[in-house]
Amino acid sequence: MDGLGLEALTRVTRAMHASRDASGFTLIEITIAMIMVMVGVLAIAGGIALGARQVTGSQDQLLASERAAEAAESVFKARDSHVLTWTQIHNVRGASGHDGGVFLDGPQPIKEAGSDGLINTADDGGLMMLVKPGPDGLLGSPDDISLPYFGFTREIEIRDVSPTLRQIRVIVRYHTSTAPGTFILTTYLPNA
Repeated sequence: MDGLGLEALTRVTRAMHASRDASGFTLIEITIAMIMVMVGVLAIAGGIALGARQVTGSQDQLLASERAAEAAESVFKARDSHVLTWTQIHNVRGASGHDGGVFLDGPQPIKEAGSDGLINTADDGGLMMLVKPGPDGLLGSPDDISLPYFGFTREIEIRDVSPTLRQIRVIVRYHTSTAPGTFILTTYLPNA
């Protein structure tokens, strides 16, 4: 081939490659890319939704743990202050069906302590209120919002381990926006 023929062939080859490069992606390649992007976006959205549910659930779990600790402290207070005798620190029915104590059996609404200063007893007051910050975002200001503990129940279960030791189980049940939750606190109360 002479120089002109080789140069013309080179130009034609370059033009063919340029037209193939300029043609872009095929419809199948674009569709696959769009599907891959959509799967990624949906996975991220699912992760964000799961995180939001976890945050809401963790707040309810924190409230449940506080109410469980409060109940256990109430039983210890009954022993330490001698408001109750050792035989009265039981459930009303309990394991035997007639334990003769003062703590109510089964799940109870979360209420304020009554005149005896103990919770989950027959003289409990009204529903306990949950105080949240109002529009100003500050807790303790006049615009705070008080809501009752709807959807929360608390159970104090007292069982003898030995004549001088009792197991205290506090079970707080609550409902989150997605599912019910349970917090259980177990401790032991010696006869001191």
